[in-house]
Amino acid sequence: MTDLDLDEAVIVALGCNDKGAWSDCRQALEAALARFRSEGIDVIARSSWWRSAAWPDPDQPPFLNGVVIVRTEMSPNDLMAALGRIEESFGRTRGEGRNAPRTLDLDLIAYGRRTGDLDGLILPHPRAAERGFVMGPLTEIAPHWRHPTSAEAAAVLAQAVTVGRDARPL
Repeated sequence: MTDLDLDEAVIVALGCNDKGAWSDCRQALEAALARFRSEGIDVIARSSWWRSAAWPDPDQPPFLNGVVIVRTEMSPNDLMAALGRIEESFGRTRGEGRNAPRTLDLDLIAYGRRTGDLDGLILPHPRAAERGFVMGPLTEIAPHWRHPTSAEAAAVLAQAVTVGRDARPL
């Protein structure tokens, strides 16, 4: 990817720490990626899977996370709705506590250079830059991506994370 492409990058983070109906979280995350296409989301780059302790409660099962750069014709809010449909189809139940174990967690990290509150959707994701399990995988596929508000590169942000500092690729 060129830096010009990165200005338009639509970035989605994936996570799982409850395998649900799958044999393990890796299988669940691969199945979720396979579902993206049917929702009008094309994956154009993807990281490896990364493992980290659950946060803020490390007594919960560890997480498997990854990051993808996607292409879509959907608006940011329509993309979030599509991601929500995928989560629901994987058994994700919201309202069980903000940091409860989850079969699938899909977060829209960035939608190009858009910033601010778009009808309740905050872009870029307000906590992504703090998270090793987001910035680490993003650095694998787009180390020169620049955060839309801080202008820091993903590789720089990955060195300064405060949450998920134990995140490592499998």
